[in-house]
Amino acid sequence: MVPRATIPAMSHSDELLAQVAALPALPGVYRYFDAQGALLYVGKARHLKRRVSSYFTKNHGGTRIGHMVSKIARMETTVVRSEAEALLLENNLIKTLNPKFNILFRDDKSYPYLKITGTPGARTRGEVPGQVFPRMAYYRGSVDKKHRYFGPYPSAWAVKESIQLLQKVFRLRTCEDTVFANRTRPCLLYQIKRCTGPCVDLISPEAYAVDVQNAEAMLRGETQELLQALEQRMMAHSEKLEFEQAADVRNQIQALSRVLHQQSIETADDKDVDILAVRVQGGRACVNLAMVRGGRHLGDRPYFPVHVEDAAAVFEEEGDEAQAECSSKPARPVEVQVLEAFIAQHYIGVPVPPVLVTSVPVDKALMEALSDQAGLRVNAIHQPREQRRAWLDMAQKNADLQLARLLAEEGSQQARTRALAEALDLPPEDLDQLTIECFDISHTAGESTQASCVVFHHHKMQSSEYRRYKIEGITGGDDYAAMRQVLTRRYSKVAEAAREAGGIDFAAPPPPDTEAAAGAVKPKGVARLPDLVLIDGGKGQVAVAREVFTALGLDLTRIVGVEKGEGRKVGLEELVFADGREKIYLGKDSAALMLVAQIRDEAHRFAITGMRAARAKVRVGGGQLEEIPGVGPKKRARLLQRFGGVRGVAAASVEDLATVEGISHDLAEEIYRALR
Repeated sequence: MVPRATIPAMSHSDELLAQVAALPALPGVYRYFDAQGALLYVGKARHLKRRVSSYFTKNHGGTRIGHMVSKIARMETTVVRSEAEALLLENNLIKTLNPKFNILFRDDKSYPYLKITGTPGARTRGEVPGQVFPRMAYYRGSVDKKHRYFGPYPSAWAVKESIQLLQKVFRLRTCEDTVFANRTRPCLLYQIKRCTGPCVDLISPEAYAVDVQNAEAMLRGETQELLQALEQRMMAHSEKLEFEQAADVRNQIQALSRVLHQQSIETADDKDVDILAVRVQGGRACVNLAMVRGGRHLGDRPYFPVHVEDAAAVFEEEGDEAQAECSSKPARPVEVQVLEAFIAQHYIGVPVPPVLVTSVPVDKALMEALSDQAGLRVNAIHQPREQRRAWLDMAQKNADLQLARLLAEEGSQQARTRALAEALDLPPEDLDQLTIECFDISHTAGESTQASCVVFHHHKMQSSEYRRYKIEGITGGDDYAAMRQVLTRRYSKVAEAAREAGGIDFAAPPPPDTEAAAGAVKPKGVARLPDLVLIDGGKGQVAVAREVFTALGLDLTRIVGVEKGEGRKVGLEELVFADGREKIYLGKDSAALMLVAQIRDEAHRFAITGMRAARAKVRVGGGQLEEIPGVGPKKRARLLQRFGGVRGVAAASVEDLATVEGISHDLAEEIYRALR
């Protein structure tokens, strides 16, 4: 049993302590939840009982880990066969569930690939020409077995640069199949010697297939073998007195040699390598990932994990316990913990190369687990030499620069928040909780009027909390009526909640240990008035806001209008107040004005993009086909392709619509009626 005498003042339920006492002495993964069911932490252990018991038998005081332990209300555990399995399960759960006290690397957009489509080779009867002459294309998404994919690449730029290189050397086509099938003469790319003109049969399928194979060999990094094969082909043509063909191959060799020289492609053993450099400073961390594919350095991409400080405190506590379990294991620095978390999370859904070059040593168990998961042997090299050392030094330098940039940007943003609070006499305490909402109205000559609301807190824009409002029932172009409607819709619930609560200040920030303090989205149904309501407009718009807030019984001091200055020049804006204060000019170099302009511009961008989308939908009828029962994605695509767009579908007769594959006569009549 867990000794009750050592339980700190923040005692837990008997049920939870009994669950801890009953844990087995096996490897596994544990998860801590708070009273609201939110996941606090996911951890792994070689010895579940000993590791988990350490959280509840020690007095952690006011440390970060003590703060976490005090919130634990429920626990879940999963027993696995080995520590390696526990490691993989731990990071799958971290990536999926986003616990607050774990280092988390958020997914950005998926990695791009270079795709080569179709089946190269001789044309057979009935085969589509576009499939016989494969094309190179930029691709982002899930891969399949129908095409060949090369990558992943760190950026779209790296893919497009590779396509340009292959165009110079092997002159493969890049046009869409529909364009390819309907050309009657070669395009400009043929004229500038970037394509061999397969669209008009200026190259045979067999010769084109050879170029495709050579391009794929180059992408795989088989440059020496490729050069030798090209030289042999050139000599063979020369011996047969086929001098034109020999000259074409010679030109390919020269172009390939120039590319290899310009791109500094290594012809050594390294084909696919990832270089990982980590830097930790000021409570933030950066992992810089550089990619080498086919022997060519494709560039790098920085990653910035969240929860580093909270996770580091827990790691430190777990490090003490790990040493108790295995005295031969030294305590791991934060850099190692960050890099191991990145490796375990990043390669869950991304192909892993056979070699990782790392700036700090990583655990062998992690690499073994990664090898089992990938189905190939993955080696981590900590102290590389020669070319690998140059790659690592470059990645480390980029990690340092990226982290310095992030810290500078964050410091600048915090300074702007502080300057705005001082300029408007807002409480200087806990500026992390300062919440600003900004409204803007957008329309085109009264058409498709939309209002936007953007939200700022924790020193940055919170895009997940943005909202758009479709404005209806007003005279077109009446911005005042639109502003009155959006403010009423936005804050009527706040006023109602305040009345029901008997005057409770719904603007009070949540306690520091809530999810909101961590930058999480507020739970649905929680009504709060922001500290500041920015209105993109002058006295007229502010007067409308004052009327709405007066009718709702809300605090007028929170309303601030951003009025255009003389000549509507940027930097000359003035702030207008709804409570009768004199308007103020902050100065074009003011950090406070920079923040106000940033939020105002974001509200304007968000409003105008929504308005344009709504306007396009109205004008071209977009969305109408989606609303017709029985018209799914495939039928919709066939209709749009046959008639050239929604307008063409709307102009078609019932008989014409019924000629489309999958469209019955009854469905054609339904479509005809719906679009009229």
